[in-house]
Amino acid sequence: EAIARAAPRGWYPRYFQGEQSYWTVVGVSGDGKEALLNEDGALEIDKSSFTVEPFLFANGRLITWADVEPVQDLAEGYLPIPTVRWELEHFWFAVTAFAAGPPGESTLYARYRVENLNTETRHLTLFLVVRPFQVNPPWQSLNISSGVSPIRGLHYADRTLQVNPSGKKIFVLTTPDRFRAATFDQGPILADLVVGRLPHQERVEDAPFGYASGVLEYGWDLPPGESREVYLHIPFHDRPDPTPTLPDADAAAQANQLLEQTRRDWATRLDRVALELPPVAQRLANSIKSNLAYILINRDGPAIQPGSRAYARSWIRDGALTSAALLGMGYTEEVRQFLQWYAPYQFPDGKVPCCVDGRGSDPTAEHDSHGELIYAIMEYYRYTRDVGFLREMWPYALKAVGYIDFLRQQRSDGKYRTDPAYMPYGGLVPESISHEGYASQPQHSYWDNFFTLRGLKDAAAMATILGEDAEAERISALRDGFRRDLWNSLDATLHLRQIDFIPGAVELGDFDPTSTTIAIDPGGELGWLPQPALNRTFERYLEFFQQRRQEQTWEAYTPYEWRSVGALIRLGLRDQALEALNFFLEGQRPAAWNHWAEVVWREPRLPRFIGDMPHTWVGSDFIRAVRSLFVYEREADQALVIGAGIPAAWVESPEGVGVKRMPTWHGTLNYRMVMADADTLKVHLSGDVIAPPGGIVLYSPVDRPLRKVTVNGRSITTFTDHTATLHQFPAEVELHY
Repeated sequence: EAIARAAPRGWYPRYFQGEQSYWTVVGVSGDGKEALLNEDGALEIDKSSFTVEPFLFANGRLITWADVEPVQDLAEGYLPIPTVRWELEHFWFAVTAFAAGPPGESTLYARYRVENLNTETRHLTLFLVVRPFQVNPPWQSLNISSGVSPIRGLHYADRTLQVNPSGKKIFVLTTPDRFRAATFDQGPILADLVVGRLPHQERVEDAPFGYASGVLEYGWDLPPGESREVYLHIPFHDRPDPTPTLPDADAAAQANQLLEQTRRDWATRLDRVALELPPVAQRLANSIKSNLAYILINRDGPAIQPGSRAYARSWIRDGALTSAALLGMGYTEEVRQFLQWYAPYQFPDGKVPCCVDGRGSDPTAEHDSHGELIYAIMEYYRYTRDVGFLREMWPYALKAVGYIDFLRQQRSDGKYRTDPAYMPYGGLVPESISHEGYASQPQHSYWDNFFTLRGLKDAAAMATILGEDAEAERISALRDGFRRDLWNSLDATLHLRQIDFIPGAVELGDFDPTSTTIAIDPGGELGWLPQPALNRTFERYLEFFQQRRQEQTWEAYTPYEWRSVGALIRLGLRDQALEALNFFLEGQRPAAWNHWAEVVWREPRLPRFIGDMPHTWVGSDFIRAVRSLFVYEREADQALVIGAGIPAAWVESPEGVGVKRMPTWHGTLNYRMVMADADTLKVHLSGDVIAPPGGIVLYSPVDRPLRKVTVNGRSITTFTDHTATLHQFPAEVELHY
């Protein structure tokens, strides 16, 4: 690190300068192997592995990431095929990374492309440097060793670069002019490259310190407007890949064909739901598709995981909410596979493990997990109506109910019913650390209890669907008793702690609106949560939000706050939800890769832990929140709510707003909203939705009171200033102002 700090800026990754670096993931759906491409163009070829870094030499000088302003993008603006581009006065340089092949046999590809923008022929040299540095910065040390990755040997022959004697192979599809290597004690390889020369050694074995480096050199005299490409092929898995034998041109053509096929495959896979929005909102549609792709890539087989490095484990908490996001966007098979894989890890007594990894079930007590498993099973049924799957999962749900009842009994008699100091805990599940803020000291968190109630509600519904009448009656009684205890606890805690908002935990009386959102969605308790405490919770949140935004003195936030957008929509606070949405979009770094880390620091270059990137539990919260702008299911009155978060500007644009193939609990929904004239909004509703008992509640995006509503040519009276309730589907609706 001292050597790197003393070297010219750009010779080493920016984290050696004490600066945060950002990256994205490259892989195929469901594989356990992923690469990382950082914002400057360095490619980490596997977890805790080395990087390939690009450098250019032109006009007698070395060009590094520090000499340019790297620009990032994704193929088509949303496909998980990232590119980093360096734009120079006379040249463009770009690196594109993608992965192809089935899980367990996938391969990483990197394409390096240079183009002469000048009117004269120019000589350019590309150095691809293999060094013992990771993309993952050293402060990313949770569950992983980051920063460096030893290289003890480098050997190049027959267009194959062997990194470490039994390590990765890089198949060089484009023949280099030369390959050279150097050990750490021979000095930094950049000291040679900066003057346009290479080290002398052709191979390195048993390198002292384990920090060897190597370089592939490519030099061209580029005519005006012409470009050259270099392809690398790096298998993720150990298998007998053949040495490259195709001529360079044929190998490049084959790789380009594979790149185009990969583009088509991802475009098809991500074309389940279509959001047709005006240009000002296209970023939302792109970000939804990108985060769906990242969720699929971060999966290891059936295991849904929030990240590929620090969080390469499977939590039922993350998995249940990510499953809800997938289901809401048309991905059912991945959820089915996840639940069939996770449920058998349940302990014999019914306890649902908080987390599963290569070591098996994690026994740590986190009492949200039991309700979350039940919820995820029932959510799958709500979207698919697959009663066979529900029957298959019923034994796991039933055992989880038994464990919930066991937990409740520990707080259901004696002092918990008679002592005012203990009564707020009465009937709740015991303290746990499921809420990360309580990791150092377990608390009786309402997060746990909101999920417990969600699980009991869903288990009772399952029993009814499956004809298990005795269990339906028993679990319904447990549900109702627990709901009473939960609301009594909230009332007692408000009084005991002298607060006017819904707290995060009984002991602390703490303000935690991001946690409280769970009671609204997926909890579905909006009609039962205590008032005015609920409204005051989000009034206070909005006061905090405005102060944070205006003062610009905040240090960091976690984008789990996306949940607040969905809660605000359900509370009827559309404008405030959209303001929060725009703020959280600013946390995408870099913006063109359409994702978030787990932590967003106000100072982008501050060298601090940011979790994984992309963090796909955050991504799933984003997807669920944005879906609620267009549609959500309202449990309290069994209504399907449409358009509650759509702003007037979108429907007033020439494009209007279109939604296609949107899954709901009540069927597949299509609709289009567009202004017919200054005083009339037309809404075309189609699909196979069966209108639920509470009807279809259509929100007006226009900030004027409704004067008249027609459905299929007939006037209706079931409307307010801002909503119309429909009981016909499909429908042609006109909202008149």
